[in-house]
Amino acid sequence: MDDALRLWEVVARREVLDRRPWLRVWSEDVRLPDGRVIVDFSTIEAPDFVVVVALTADNLVVAERNYKHGPRRVGLHLPAGYLEPGEEPLPAAQRELLEETGYVAEDWTPLGSFVVDGNRGCGTSFFFLAHAARQIAPPNAGDLEEIAVTLLPLDALVAATRNGQVNVLSIAAAIGLAVAALGVHP
Repeated sequence: MDDALRLWEVVARREVLDRRPWLRVWSEDVRLPDGRVIVDFSTIEAPDFVVVVALTADNLVVAERNYKHGPRRVGLHLPAGYLEPGEEPLPAAQRELLEETGYVAEDWTPLGSFVVDGNRGCGTSFFFLAHAARQIAPPNAGDLEEIAVTLLPLDALVAATRNGQVNVLSIAAAIGLAVAALGVHP
């Protein structure tokens, strides 16, 4: 990494919109390393979230079909959800897997964490790979979602990503990270 690169300095910050817990928008005046000041640069605070690629003992992915309001259609997704206040990412991932699918797993691998939007922020996504997932209970998401749990081979999930059935970037990213971590080429 290049340690010579300098950070932007926030010289003023004003809240523009507060829709907690879902969203906060800020207008910032930032000083660039060359001294220029950019006025009203927008940043967005959104909750951090987890996405889980869970594989069963027969290497099937625990996937979901459900409606997402962002793309405004039903698509193929993975267990995912927001971190609760003070919650660490791994326990959140384990909770989301159990709530949304009824599955648990003992073997967890972190696949990385990434800021959603490099310029605006928009929260951090934490990705996990879970091995030997097994169902111990019926799904109980208990929120706004209707979820149909399905088991798919990883190559079918990759194909679904390519043909548009996976319509959320964080889900597509999780699938790609899992493929890379597993060293497979579907």
